[in-house]
Amino acid sequence: MTFVWDIRARVQFEGDAHVIEDSCGFRGPDAWVIDGATTLLEPLDLPGASNPQWLAQQLNVILAQQPTDASRRGVRALLAGALTAIDAAATPLVGEEQVRFPSAALSIAQLNADGVEVASLADCTVVVRTDDDVTHLVRAGDADAGIPPTVAAVHPVDSAADAVPPTRRELLIRDRELRNTPGKLWVARREGEAADHAHVVQLGVPQLMVMASDGAWRAVDLGLVSGPEEFLERCSTTLGALGLMHELRLKQAQIGEVADDATVLTLAPSRDIPSL
Repeated sequence: MTFVWDIRARVQFEGDAHVIEDSCGFRGPDAWVIDGATTLLEPLDLPGASNPQWLAQQLNVILAQQPTDASRRGVRALLAGALTAIDAAATPLVGEEQVRFPSAALSIAQLNADGVEVASLADCTVVVRTDDDVTHLVRAGDADAGIPPTVAAVHPVDSAADAVPPTRRELLIRDRELRNTPGKLWVARREGEAADHAHVVQLGVPQLMVMASDGAWRAVDLGLVSGPEEFLERCSTTLGALGLMHELRLKQAQIGEVADDATVLTLAPSRDIPSL
């Protein structure tokens, strides 16, 4: 008897600034959430409404089409295979371009004999309540960690250095250009070796799991729920997840925050009964 994921809730809200660039899905023992990174570098001519949307949708299709025995190789191998497939799809479209290629935060959860294994690149969040009633949070890291939230657009010239400090946008662009290089943030792009840098955690048998893009996790950041446990509980049903995301949009409108795409996928394991 094997276990597969069974859906409890799937909710996606488009953000304010662009077409939706999140994706999510599940098949058999595998589940995933993808959050395309907003384009900052000069975009490539990929066949999508935006470059990040193209990447998120392609990854979604590739992961859904993985062979049913792929789970035997482990979650890191599944991630590497998906990124290698993206590379193969990208080559006839944009050649070998890497730096300007779109990227995404990505988390994959895979059921196995010991429970669930989670692999994450960047800042999607996975919350799992295991059979011992312990709640676990898995996230690789914040995508823009180390970059201040606000930097003045105009700076006084440092008379000693005779230089103007960079704006926040300039810092973000430099950060994007250095991703997937040693010592910097690794994201889902087109390099299969990014899987070697993923944050991988093996957890026990899950009762319930929610996978969320950082746009949905703003509900925690803004204090609409007290933390991972309440976020998981609120998102345990479709109505609960819809209600929380609606509250989030109202709060963001109230404080004047540009809303990001928000995706919530809540799953529980169930027994896979082979058809006769």
